[in-house]
Amino acid sequence: MKTIDSLGDLRGKRVLVRSDFNVPLDGTTITDDGRIRAALPTLKRLTDAGARVVVLAHLGRPKGTPDPQYSLAPVAARLGELLGQDVALAEDLVGPSAKATVEALADGQVALLENVRFDARETSKVDAERAELAGELAQLADAFVSDGFGVVHRKQASVYDIAQVLPAAAGDLVRSEVESLSKATGDPERPYAVVLGGSKVSDKLGVIANLLTKADRLLIGGGMVFTFLAAKGHSVGNSLLETDQIDTVKGYLATAEANGVEIVLPVDIVAADSFAADAPHQIVGAESIPDGTIGLDIGPESGKLFADKLADAKTIAWNGPMGVFEFEAFAAGTKAVAQGIIEATTAGGFSIVGGGDSAAAVRVLGFDEAGFSHISTGGGASLELLEGKELPGLTVLAG
Repeated sequence: MKTIDSLGDLRGKRVLVRSDFNVPLDGTTITDDGRIRAALPTLKRLTDAGARVVVLAHLGRPKGTPDPQYSLAPVAARLGELLGQDVALAEDLVGPSAKATVEALADGQVALLENVRFDARETSKVDAERAELAGELAQLADAFVSDGFGVVHRKQASVYDIAQVLPAAAGDLVRSEVESLSKATGDPERPYAVVLGGSKVSDKLGVIANLLTKADRLLIGGGMVFTFLAAKGHSVGNSLLETDQIDTVKGYLATAEANGVEIVLPVDIVAADSFAADAPHQIVGAESIPDGTIGLDIGPESGKLFADKLADAKTIAWNGPMGVFEFEAFAAGTKAVAQGIIEATTAGGFSIVGGGDSAAAVRVLGFDEAGFSHISTGGGASLELLEGKELPGLTVLAG
């Protein structure tokens, strides 16, 4: 994969950088600037080299047309604060404002183009339409740096097509993500334990199938666990259940046994009367969830069990919370797993938090990010790497 060094002397050059600034907003207030902070090393490296940096990013899911609620204005303001310089925001992507904004840049300055998904060609399934946008973007720059790991699994104009038009390289964030995740996808140091949570089994079918050939232990929690419990013949009450995946999960359990992979399921569950932060709840055996109740977290004994199963692991990958951690009453399972991973890391293990809700849980629950070896900025991208897929935004950077 080509690195920034391959681009040569960048002083005075216009460098287009694809970042992932899809941050959560409360109105116009950024509630978690983690993705912006993660982009700083690459941006500072480029500005220190005297490049004129033009940043591309998306926010939310606009319908291919400008929508004020998805403007990158809050991002430009926060990025400027973190960089210690004003960051101009163009009013468009490839129009007159973008051209004027780029033209006004001096060496070492940074500008941000408006939301790339305001242009429907960005996500078009038609190759020619994406290529057309990539060509227009290329007129604004001399080189391209791909640094938005959260989008490298997408075949989009600002991720894939642009890298075929301009001299292209991976940014420091993308490079570090790939290097870290390769420790879990290549030849991991063993024991190799994977913690999977989140809502649905169907979201992680390919990941589970691939891990059954690689991991030593799979620890299953979150909403997806109830399909596993049902596959073992247990009642799950009104808990989230994908009945169409029960046979698939039975196949996973059989494959795991044949491959010598340990599947670790909860032994107790926090079952609530309803899906609400203040819902009455009780701790019940995982094999006997009462009718009419909803499992919203793994129980305390399960938390201890999972921590024990992580204690001697030398490689750990975690993707998905153990329960509805946003509700304090149902956050203990996720806390137990996070603490267990930190302790295993302190003991010499290598740990990866696979972005998305897992990374959000680390921050929301107040854990020190330094306690984990690597926290990914891309949930979907990290999942696809764990699944063993080739990612278009990475393959296009091969050199």
